Amino acid sequence: MTTILVTGGTGTLGRLVTERLRGEGNEVRVLSRHAEPYAVDLREGGPVLDGAVADVDVIVHCASTPRGGDERAARNLIGAARRAGVPHLVHISIVGVDRVPFGYYKSKHAVEKLIEESGLGWTLLRTTQFHDLVRTVLRSSAKLPVMLLPAGVAVQPIEVAEVADRLAELALRPPAGRVADMGGPEVHTSPDLARMYLRAAGRRRPVLSVPLAGRTYRTFRAGGHLVPEQAVGKRTFEEHLGTR
Repeated sequence: MTTILVTGGTGTLGRLVTERLRGEGNEVRVLSRHAEPYAVDLREGGPVLDGAVADVDVIVHCASTPRGGDERAARNLIGAARRAGVPHLVHISIVGVDRVPFGYYKSKHAVEKLIEESGLGWTLLRTTQFHDLVRTVLRSSAKLPVMLLPAGVAVQPIEVAEVADRLAELALRPPAGRVADMGGPEVHTSPDLARMYLRAAGRRRPVLSVPLAGRTYRTFRAGGHLVPEQAVGKRTFEEHLGTR
């Protein structure tokens, strides 16, 4: 039986990864700020983190926050993994972190570099945005009288359950370095996604595309966050909405 630690194991992705790995008969420890017995903020580290990684065969690192601190968290996790002699660290990242100069993406790319240079065995998977995130953004936008969306920006959303399946598979294999990216099955413009959401929600809103300025926006418009050649996802965004 393999012993696996899942960081962020109560989150959208980590919870599903945990379920899949336990379903395969593995011992899975969940590390999260409020999940006993391994309740710890990775940005702080400490004895609880050291206990969580002790005698672990694999770490699946799903914990992340756009509010900052991912690099500090990664350093603490890597340090604890080194001390414990953990042989394999699996990390989830985002397509385009090396191309799009968005603050959160820069942080994610820096974490990738820390893991690659950690001296640990590692596996890195990048994916496009989850359906859940796109739905949340559209729901928030639909609260206004007019849905305002960035002009010319396409999205390639993927089902989080499919990513969880892939991460669980990678966790039970030897370290593989950076593996092939995972993209959703379809690339849609932002207005198209908005109209899908409005139909599914039974709501009416005008949809307005707004041009923005800056290098980050230009890179998004150029598709730096897309991988149409790796459209391996199965469930479409419209199908996802039908289950909500």
